[in-house]
Amino acid sequence: MTTPTASPQQVTEQLVGLLGAEHVLTSATDLDYYAMDAYNQLALPIAIVFHGSISQLQDVVRLAARHGVSLSPRGGAASYTDAHLPSTPNSLIVDTARLNRIVEINEQDMYVTVEPGVTWHDLWQALAKKGLRASFWGPFSGLKATVGGSTSQNAASLGSGNYGITADAVLGFEIVLASGELLTTGSAAKPNGAPFFRWDGPDLTGLFCGDAGALGIKSRISLRLIKEPPFFGAVSFSFDNFAGMAAGMAAAARENVTADTFAVDPKLQQAQLGSVSTKDAVAAAVAVMKSSRNPLDAALRLGKMAAAGRRFLTGWNYSAHYTVEGVSAGEVKAKLALLRKAMSGHGQEIAATIPTVLRAMPFVPLYYMLGPKGERWVPQHGVMPLSRIDAFHKSLMQLYAGYADRMKQLSVEPGAMYTAIGTNAFLYEPVFYWQDELTSYHRRYLPADYVGSLPTYPPNPAARELVRELRDETNKLFAAVGAVHMQLGKSYPYLEGRQPAAAAALRHMKQHLDPGGIMNPGALQL
Repeated sequence: MTTPTASPQQVTEQLVGLLGAEHVLTSATDLDYYAMDAYNQLALPIAIVFHGSISQLQDVVRLAARHGVSLSPRGGAASYTDAHLPSTPNSLIVDTARLNRIVEINEQDMYVTVEPGVTWHDLWQALAKKGLRASFWGPFSGLKATVGGSTSQNAASLGSGNYGITADAVLGFEIVLASGELLTTGSAAKPNGAPFFRWDGPDLTGLFCGDAGALGIKSRISLRLIKEPPFFGAVSFSFDNFAGMAAGMAAAARENVTADTFAVDPKLQQAQLGSVSTKDAVAAAVAVMKSSRNPLDAALRLGKMAAAGRRFLTGWNYSAHYTVEGVSAGEVKAKLALLRKAMSGHGQEIAATIPTVLRAMPFVPLYYMLGPKGERWVPQHGVMPLSRIDAFHKSLMQLYAGYADRMKQLSVEPGAMYTAIGTNAFLYEPVFYWQDELTSYHRRYLPADYVGSLPTYPPNPAARELVRELRDETNKLFAAVGAVHMQLGKSYPYLEGRQPAAAAALRHMKQHLDPGGIMNPGALQL
C-alpha cells in the first residue's frame, strides 16, 4: 500500500466536489451499515461513495490512487465472506447502486450489456419482455444481488444445471483499473469489436471472473443470451438419508438434463417451512399462475400444490428439487423421465411444490439470512467432484460430533444445502444458526416487518466465536477433498497451499494491474 497523502477530511471534500454531497456518506450510522455483510465487519471506511457514471468511477479511482486510499467495491451486499468489507480504515466503499443501467439488449447477436449495479431480478424482467434470458440467470438472492457483484464473486443457482455458473455466461468486461484506465476484454477489445464472443486468444475475461474486485472494478458486463424455453417441468424427491440423496443427485447430474436443482437437509427444510407466511403463499400462487402457459396449465399446477398443502416436506430427512426446460412438452417429458430413472432406488418422488414456485418466483425474499426463529445465519461452501461427496460428508459429521457438546451448550445448529453444477460438480453448503443479537445490517437490509416479527436474543459472543472456529475447521475439510470455492472474498484461504507457480502468477498480475495495492486489499489473500 502507498502512504496516504491527504487526511480523511480532505479526501471527503474532494469526493463531494466530484459526486455531490448526497452521494458521499460519512455518518457513523451509514459507515457501520455499509461496512458490514450478513456475517461480519472489519474496518470502518472514510466514506461510502455512489458514482453515477463510468467517468465518475474513473475519477474516484484516480483520486484514491493519488492519495493512497483503498477501494472496496460493493454490489448487492448479499454476501458473507467479507467481500466488500474494508480491511483498513484508510478506505472508501465504492457502491455500484447508481450504475444500474441496462446498456444494450442485442436480440440479433444474442448478448446483453449491463452496468454492474443492475440486479438479476431487474435483468430477468427486462429480458423476459423480449422472450430472452441470460444462460446463467442469477443466484436465488437476485432481488438484491447484482450482476457486478456476482461476476466478481461467482455464483451458482438458476441455470447452473445446464449452463454452469456466473462466469460461464460472461462474454466480456469493461474494467476500471487502479490507474483509472479502462480495460476491455473479449471480442469488444478489437477494432470495430462488439461484446459477442469471449474467446480471442488468452482468456482475459476469465481473469476478472471471481476476482473479488482485487484486480479492478467492473463498469460493464456482457452476458450471453438464450431464448426463454417455452416449456418447463418440475419434480421433487425425498430421501431417508444423506447417502441416498447424494447418490441420486450425482446420478441425475450425469444425465445432463437439469436446468435448476437444489437439495436441503432436515434443518433447512424446517427453515423453509417456518418462514412461509400466508402472504408468501398467496404471492407464490399468483406467480405460478402468471408463469403457466395457459389457464389449464395453471389450474393443474395449483391443484397439485393445494393437494400437497404444507405436508409436502414432512416425514422426510432430505429432499431434492429439480426443474427441466425445453422447446416442447415432449422434450420436457423425456427429461423428467430420465431424472426419475436416475433417482430410482435412491429416493421417492413427492409433490413438486418447491421447484414449481421457484420457477415462478426465482428471486425469493432474503428471509433465509436469518433462521426461522430469528437466529443469526452464515453459510460456508465448497464445490467438489461427485466422487468425493461421501468422504467430505463423513468428515463433516465427525467434526460436528466432536463439537456436539459445545454446539448444544451455545445453541449452535448446523444445516446444509446442496446443488449439482453441470454434469461434474457438487456444491456442498454447510450452514450455521445461532442465537445472537442482530446487527444493523440485518435490521436495515431485511424488511422491517419481517425482522420485527421474530424473537430477539442477547449478545452471544461465545457462540459467535464457536461458529468462527467451525468455519475454519470446515475449510480444512474442504481442502482435504480438493474443493474449490465461489464468493471467495477475504474469508476463504485462496492462496494457502496453492501451487507455487500459480500463486506467483496471480501476485504478478496484481502487482502489474494494481501497483499501489488499492483494489480491495485482502481479497483473494492478496
